Amino acid sequence: MRSDISGFHRLSLEERLKKLKELAGLTDEELGLLKKAGALEMETANRMIENAIGTTGLPVGIATNFIINGRDVLVPMTIEEPSVVAAASYAAKLARPGGFVTASDDPVMIGQIQIVGAKDTEKARKKILENKEKIIELCNKKDSVLVSFGGGAKDVEVKIISTEIGKMIIVHLLVDVRDAMGANAVNTMCEAVTPLLEELAGGKARLRIISNLATRRLAHAKAVWKKEVIGEDAVNGILAAYYFAKNDIYRCATHNKGVMNGIDAVVIATGNDFRAVEAGAHAFASIGSYKPLTTYEKNKDGDLVGMIELPMAVGIVGGTTRTNPIAKIALKILGVKSAKELAEIIAAVGLAQNFAALRALSTEGIQRGHMELHAKNIAVMAGAKGSEIDKTALQMIKEKNITVSRAKEIIEKK
Repeated sequence: MRSDISGFHRLSLEERLKKLKELAGLTDEELGLLKKAGALEMETANRMIENAIGTTGLPVGIATNFIINGRDVLVPMTIEEPSVVAAASYAAKLARPGGFVTASDDPVMIGQIQIVGAKDTEKARKKILENKEKIIELCNKKDSVLVSFGGGAKDVEVKIISTEIGKMIIVHLLVDVRDAMGANAVNTMCEAVTPLLEELAGGKARLRIISNLATRRLAHAKAVWKKEVIGEDAVNGILAAYYFAKNDIYRCATHNKGVMNGIDAVVIATGNDFRAVEAGAHAFASIGSYKPLTTYEKNKDGDLVGMIELPMAVGIVGGTTRTNPIAKIALKILGVKSAKELAEIIAAVGLAQNFAALRALSTEGIQRGHMELHAKNIAVMAGAKGSEIDKTALQMIKEKNITVSRAKEIIEKK
């Protein structure tokens, strides 16, 4: 399979689906679900959340041109913002043929148990650590399936924090969750060991829950954009934009939002928890002081080298990844075999998205491409229907006047 599909965006919807069927090996049933508005049946939705009354839909697009660790990858992205899929695809195209090199840590998540009221916190800490093996054994009895796949609780850490209401003992369970996101497994283990920890510490356990700051589960991606391909001015412009974000928190917030545009879109498409990924990313960026999730530098040839590192707690088993039919199809299109591989692809997309945003911002400006892609939405807002939508959008783009008022004028004249 190749991901550099020439003119993919110019194909009709039916032609795109036919091409995707061929490349990703989708069935006619899966194509039907992709075309169906609201593929999530109400019966399924009602089992997923409380008080369900309906479902909503977001567009699913395919980012093309990605090469990740030497493999061509088509990337499903679920997002309503018009320019995101196109920007990721263009950034990946400019990074070819080398593409993105990625890596990730083992899928170890941190479960936290908060213990309050211990009379001697240091003595309690030592006692808990002395019983580390017993704690791990008790955790792993709660998930023999996970253990059979090589996962399970691996270690125990204990820290003492001083707060306004006294000292607290915080116990960390380090759990290898394999191909799951891991919240259910970790939370179950945290609750299972609570009575033992209370006995050892001589205190009362309060919170027992996973941490979304998954610092033991980082994903990394790197790409080189050749000076000859993107131009020296773009190299210098992106570097200037990066240092702006590195030294100004107001810019840094928007810089990282650009990263998450790409990341969230893939996380949502694959049925993962984008809120957890967002929380982890921004918390990670705040360690020490809030900083960009990406870094850029020039190599000896003057090329631009981009890198990203962030927590990536995603799974390919359990949860919505298996109950939402579109999520299952998205994973099939990606062709991933493990949660680690999915995490690495998502990191690469985050880097590509950020590169595209910085390149546009530092050269022609963000609104040019964004508003051109937004023109169809503007036409619909103005009341255009059917073939009027494309005609009105094209006229506004030609005039470089993409506004609702101009769209209404064009519609009224026809």
